[in-house]
Amino acid sequence: MTTAERLAAGRAGVFAAGLAGAGLPLAFAPLDWALLAVLAPAVLFAVAALAPRRRALQAGYAFGLGQFGVGVSWVFVSINDYGGAGPALSGLVTVVFVAFMALFPMLAVALGRGLGRGPGLRLLVTLPAAWVAVEWLRTWLFTGFPWLFVGYAALDTPLAGLAPVIGVLGLSALLVLFAGAAAWLVTAPGWRRGASVAALAVAAVAAGLAADRPWTEAQGEPVRAALIQGNFSQDIKWDPVQLERIQSRYAELTAEHAGADLVVWPETAIPRRFDTVQPYLEQVAERVREAGGTLVLGIPYREWAPDGGQLHNSVVVLGEQRDVYHKRHLVPYGEYVPFRDLFGRSLDFLGAPMADYSPGPRPEPLAVDDRLRLGATVCYEVAYPVAVRRTAGAVDLLVNVSNDAWFGDSLAPHQHLQKARMRAAEAGRWMLRATNTGITAVIGPDGGVVERRAQFEVATLVTEVERRSGVTPYARIGDGPLLGLLAAALVLPGGLRWYARRRRASAAD
Repeated sequence: MTTAERLAAGRAGVFAAGLAGAGLPLAFAPLDWALLAVLAPAVLFAVAALAPRRRALQAGYAFGLGQFGVGVSWVFVSINDYGGAGPALSGLVTVVFVAFMALFPMLAVALGRGLGRGPGLRLLVTLPAAWVAVEWLRTWLFTGFPWLFVGYAALDTPLAGLAPVIGVLGLSALLVLFAGAAAWLVTAPGWRRGASVAALAVAAVAAGLAADRPWTEAQGEPVRAALIQGNFSQDIKWDPVQLERIQSRYAELTAEHAGADLVVWPETAIPRRFDTVQPYLEQVAERVREAGGTLVLGIPYREWAPDGGQLHNSVVVLGEQRDVYHKRHLVPYGEYVPFRDLFGRSLDFLGAPMADYSPGPRPEPLAVDDRLRLGATVCYEVAYPVAVRRTAGAVDLLVNVSNDAWFGDSLAPHQHLQKARMRAAEAGRWMLRATNTGITAVIGPDGGVVERRAQFEVATLVTEVERRSGVTPYARIGDGPLLGLLAAALVLPGGLRWYARRRRASAAD
């Protein structure tokens, strides 16, 4: 047994994997220590490839506990500070959530080990493929939780140019392939292996630099936009006493910039249903229209129906034309409580302050006028690549409205902005991101932050952005080719072994 195998087989391997998992979130915003997106999985892969099966699975779970224990620690802030559940219950909910999410890295280890025979095949093929397959699984299983994907760490690296070609999952695949190759080199050093790993890195960087080009093009006149950051903390936002103050602030900030083509308010800017404050909104919108602009705002919206209708978390356009987008990807326990008939009101400390929201239909471009179409997303759904990709080719620019006040002063607002940046890069479109307490930002079609406003300040951000046309490769083809490669990487090794056994059995007969 080699030294590497002895270390991997002992408790030290599990401890190292847990420590590596805790370090992985540091690869993302706000620290952006991108190299950890390679080093952290490399540690896990080395242990998973060399250790006995049981120890490998323990290492995968320890990695997950570290990854999500640090990376989604903001869940405690949301529930304790703004859900009013108290430290004990908030801590319990957070621990249970982290313990569940930690099963996903363990699943990746189980798949990578089970489908690959020998350290080399596991490190270079099955473990990286299994990791990305599990990330893809997290985009839809149980409505999805696409958080802390390794590929986000590539945004400010030479690989970022590949975002509009292969998307965040493709970038994850490259980074974990590097991780597997690094572990392969460290576990059995040699100049040939070193040269192979170096060649892989050079080829990937060259591809990233070659792909770093405009995949879409500007068209028509630029759009002048004013993004309003009202800055009402979550503990007062839903207080009825604060409604007049909230309305006054948004009206005053809007009046200062009513001449903009678009005035964008954040998610649930006015914490009341649209129909209950419509006279106020029509008055503000009329002032914006008289100055030649359009008001776009996030607000709860109930569709009329004889039985009362469904409540949506929506984006409404109030201009010469009227249009509305209803959020499609809702947050379980954040915007609705699953199994309401079973739990009743007992879990409302996790949910929306008003009532359960209903998901909207398949998204369509949001029409401002005959010349301008927006791709709208509300808050957390910007974390889903498909939420933007489905309409990317039919819109001129992207708008994301959010209320990150739920997260307080935690990692989440920075991570959330990073996801919005990736969606802009994948679509090759400018994105206007208006938030209640920050981070309000203007994002370029390459995913770069052009301008931003600090958190927890009353602020406006006035900017000019381009309408863009054209479709990026990723917006056109999505993740299909990558998923095909992943399936081949996971299935072929076992299939080839089965075929070889059949050939040997036939020869013996």
